[in-house]
Amino acid sequence: MADLTPTPHIGAKFGEIAERVIMAGDPLRAKFMAERYLENPKLVNQVRGMYCYTGTYKGKKVSVMGHGMGISSISIYTFELYAFYGVKRIIRTGSCSSYQPDLHVGDIIIAQGACDNSNYAAQYNLPGTFAPIATYELLSAAVEKAKAMGVKYAVGNILASEIFYNDDPEAWKKWQKMGVLGVEMEASALYMNAARSGNEALCICTVSDSLVTHEETTAEQREKTFTDMMEIAFEII
Repeated sequence: MADLTPTPHIGAKFGEIAERVIMAGDPLRAKFMAERYLENPKLVNQVRGMYCYTGTYKGKKVSVMGHGMGISSISIYTFELYAFYGVKRIIRTGSCSSYQPDLHVGDIIIAQGACDNSNYAAQYNLPGTFAPIATYELLSAAVEKAKAMGVKYAVGNILASEIFYNDDPEAWKKWQKMGVLGVEMEASALYMNAARSGNEALCICTVSDSLVTHEETTAEQREKTFTDMMEIAFEII
C-alpha cells in the first residue's frame, strides 16, 4: 500500500493517517474536532482544502478528516482510506434533516441502516438490492455511550440522498411513512465501501433542521456546537 500514496485526492504518505478515522462533511468541522479533541494534531492533508489531522485521543492514534458533500465525494475519500492507507474503522459525524416529528434540532441519529436514491451499488453487479448497514460493534458502542451521556438519540434507518434540491418538494414524506428517521447525503456509500473492503463504519448525525417543524441551525452552529455527537465518536473510535 505504501507505494500507492499519496493518492490523487489525499496528499498524506502511508502511515501518516491512523487506522481509526473520524470524518465530517465540512472540513472546518474536522479542523474544529482535531483542535478540540486530539493531542498534538498534525495536518497531514490539505489537498482541495480537505483537511486531515492525525494525533492521539486518550492514547489512541486517531485521524480526523473532511469528506465533502454527497455520495460521490465520500465514496472517493473512504475508498482511498480503506484501500491505500490501511484504515480499518471510519465514523462519520454529520448533520441531517429530521423526517419524524419527535426528532428535533440537537437530537442524535445513530444510523443502523442507510437507504439511498443513488446508483452507487450498481457497480457491484449484485443479483438484487443491497442493504447498507453499520458495523454492529460500533453501533452498539455508540448507543451505550449516548445512554451514559444522557443525550436524546434515535437508532434506525436514514436516507443518503444524492438530491438536495428535489423537484418534488413532498418526496420526503414517502420516506417518512416508512419510518426513515431523517436524511443526509453520504452514509450509504460509506457503509458499502466498508462492506466491500471488509472494514468497519458508522454514521452518527446531529439533527440540524426538521422538515416537520421547520426548526433549523446556522452554519456556525453546525460547525462548532454538535459536540455530543463528536464526543460519542471519539469515545468509541
